[in-house]
Amino acid sequence: MNFPDRGLYAITQAEGKTMDQVVAEVESALKGGAVVVQYRDKQAIDAMALARRLLTLCHAYGAPLLINDSVELALAVGADGVHLGKDDGDIYAARKRLGPAAIIGVSCYNDVAKACQAAENGANYVAFGRFFPSGSKPLAAPADIETLKIAKRQLEIPIVAIGGILPENARQLLEAGADLLAVIGGLFDHEPQTAAAAYQALFQ
Repeated sequence: MNFPDRGLYAITQAEGKTMDQVVAEVESALKGGAVVVQYRDKQAIDAMALARRLLTLCHAYGAPLLINDSVELALAVGADGVHLGKDDGDIYAARKRLGPAAIIGVSCYNDVAKACQAAENGANYVAFGRFFPSGSKPLAAPADIETLKIAKRQLEIPIVAIGGILPENARQLLEAGADLLAVIGGLFDHEPQTAAAAYQALFQ
């Protein structure tokens, strides 16, 4: 499955929720127009089972499922790819484990040089952020909207923006060069289908 060029990138909000709740919320987000889902779960009880359910669900909606941080979990469940943070190993190792068709994304924070290096090393997309205060990542270093403009001029792969993004502050990120908007709380602190539709409308 290919990584989409544009649209809403949903990241699961699993903490304190049952497996059924997470699956139901993700399905609502997909119904609302999310084009890719990342399974992120810092305190997973049964990550394998939940990831498998999410993979089946995502494929029913034609959306890829990426696993946050864990190449091994992505490999075990046959996910479409992985998202790598700064401590999650390198692109070459992930590609060797997951194969040439896997989607590999990389967090680049506020660093265009890191993004260019990731693209050269075979990343399918890069992510910058956080752009606004974020409940999910309150300690994450801030990123500058100017970074998106510079990155857009230098990169040919999709650019994802993350961090405190709401429908009312997102347009400036898209205008600066973001191709996808990665959202956790803005989706799952609300009714996900309605929230997803509000984000997806920004891409029309």
